[in-house]
Amino acid sequence: MSDDEAATAAAWAELIDTARRTAAEGLVVGTSGNVSVRVGELILVTPTGVPYDRLGPADTVAVDLEGRQVLGTLRPTSEIPMHLAVYRGTDARAVVHTHAVHATAVSTLVPELPLVHYMAAALGGPVRVAEYALYGSEELAANMLRALEGRTGCLLQNHGTVTYGTSLAQAYDRTAQLEWMCRLWLTAAALPGRTPSLLTPGQLDEVGEKLRGYGQP
Repeated sequence: MSDDEAATAAAWAELIDTARRTAAEGLVVGTSGNVSVRVGELILVTPTGVPYDRLGPADTVAVDLEGRQVLGTLRPTSEIPMHLAVYRGTDARAVVHTHAVHATAVSTLVPELPLVHYMAAALGGPVRVAEYALYGSEELAANMLRALEGRTGCLLQNHGTVTYGTSLAQAYDRTAQLEWMCRLWLTAAALPGRTPSLLTPGQLDEVGEKLRGYGQP
């Protein structure tokens, strides 16, 4: 096995693990949602309509940056336009798309997730809601890119979430954080006669600066 083949095999294994985690942690149901990771000029993606627990090393699916399938016999996810738009428009190395219930609920209520928690700074600022469009369409991809401007995650109206990162682990963590923030806002906003306190843009900017030095050196 060449170095390129080994790298592709390792990335595919991590992609399957990430996809299974979205299902195990309740961020998707059945075969909804999809995951991708970039390896060189290849975009490895989950296939359409196949339960994640059925995927193995022999099921690798990959497209090029033009969307042409270059590996595998299973058809890639129908959301290929959305994934490719992220890779073309950002420095993403991985993308996670889910139908997380709290985030999807928020996408039906507001044009932007209220600043209920400082972890919005980890996504680049207030999380926007991309205007609804048919799943798998170029229109949806374009709407998503507008919502992602200056952000690493967004909500898709009446649909779900999209986050990206420099790795699958980072993209997944951002998805989980986004779902948690949406659940937090829905919980606080549901209390009769009470209105959640929100952070100011200045407070969020302060958090963003502090997060630049977060973690181990």
